[in-house]
Amino acid sequence: MSLFDPSEEPTSGPAGPLVRVRLLVAYDGTDFAGVAPSPGVKTVGGVLGSSIERVLRHPVRLTVAGRTDAGVHAWGQVVTFDASAEALDLETLQRSVNRMCAPAVVVREATIEPETFDARHSAKARRYRYTVVNRPWPDPFLVRTAWHVDQPLDLATMRLACDPFFGEHDFSSFCRKPKVPEGVAFSMVRRVIDARWHDLGDGILRFDIEATAFCQQMVRAIVGTLVDVGLGKKRAGDLTAIIRAQDRSLAGTLAPAHGLCLWEVVY
Repeated sequence: MSLFDPSEEPTSGPAGPLVRVRLLVAYDGTDFAGVAPSPGVKTVGGVLGSSIERVLRHPVRLTVAGRTDAGVHAWGQVVTFDASAEALDLETLQRSVNRMCAPAVVVREATIEPETFDARHSAKARRYRYTVVNRPWPDPFLVRTAWHVDQPLDLATMRLACDPFFGEHDFSSFCRKPKVPEGVAFSMVRRVIDARWHDLGDGILRFDIEATAFCQQMVRAIVGTLVDVGLGKKRAGDLTAIIRAQDRSLAGTLAPAHGLCLWEVVY
């Protein structure tokens, strides 16, 4: 995903020989309106891009491995862009950007990659994590990064309900329908490699899911549906039929954005 609107493309780019820079980025998405720049709102891409340009003194075009919506966090977001090789110092770039953006946005690593490497298109899979606090009282230290569900959840049934997601399916029942021009084909078929719940103790549950790609709101819709199973509102056996129906109205409501984190991108 490119983070720049072609209508707002910089008039000039980096000069001289170029190198492909890869950043490993973490951020707390609470106060951001997602990754992609949007006029008049604060976004991760907007803040990160402007900070990089201040350091490098030339425009950059950022590409990210995974689009995250408003309020969603990341620990392992990958960003690539081309920079002028002249006077490029990765340590200075990382330190300076972190000084401007931290603690909300942090560059964990900065490396040079071959020019063929692309944050989005070179990725083989993406891993997301969703955290649920399942106990009568919320946790003040996790309030920004976990969904508090005060009613008891049946974890065994929620684990059983994960099985139908494995493999390649049309996930229309769990995705926000994209706005595409008339006549343009768009597939919601995705391949899930892994999906499972973990009991971390003290009422903290974590859902991990890995897929070759995700469509918009897919993980949040899956988690919301699995929590409905844990609450007894749906049965584990319903999931196969819900997937096959390709009908968003049959799945559960969206889990809150703040419990979701892009954990890792696999290359």
